Amino acid sequence: MPPDLQSDNVLPESTGSAVASDIVVLGKIVGPYGLHGAVRVHPFADDPKAWARLQYWWIGREGSPARFWQKTRVIKCNIQGDTLIANLECLPDRNASEAVHGVLVGVPRAELPPASQGEYYWADLIGLDVFNTRDELLGQILGLIDTPANAVLRVGDGLKPEQLLPFVAAVVVDVDLAARKVCVDWESDW
Repeated sequence: MPPDLQSDNVLPESTGSAVASDIVVLGKIVGPYGLHGAVRVHPFADDPKAWARLQYWWIGREGSPARFWQKTRVIKCNIQGDTLIANLECLPDRNASEAVHGVLVGVPRAELPPASQGEYYWADLIGLDVFNTRDELLGQILGLIDTPANAVLRVGDGLKPEQLLPFVAAVVVDVDLAARKVCVDWESDW
């Protein structure tokens, strides 16, 4: 039976393990693998080897509050090409693994190592104001898109069409998490 990602007994508030803003999404379940409940996970993080060794993951649907995320033990996790193959305690068979297609995988921030100099968790970038080198506000980071070449920032202000900016050194001049600001070499009319 697949996990019930909508019941109130999933990650109860009283555990203190995570709050909605505390869960960092690391990847997405993209389908079943084999007959025994394993799933294929597309990693969003740069170092899937590190989080593949975590004892527990939380799984949940995009936009769900933390109480709807389910903590589950990672039985086994291996890297296969660009994908992780994971056996999770909450997925005992192929039917269960088919039912969680599209579900996100995350962990509470406290369980992640601190980001290295010049590296950022995507969750830390969402909502930051984006200014260009002329100090013009382009909008806020609405999300990121993972492409084979590089990550792409989705920037918008709700008035103009959303802009897509490559998250590369040639475009991103500075990221100041404390000031909640990103400076980019990008014109407002591009």
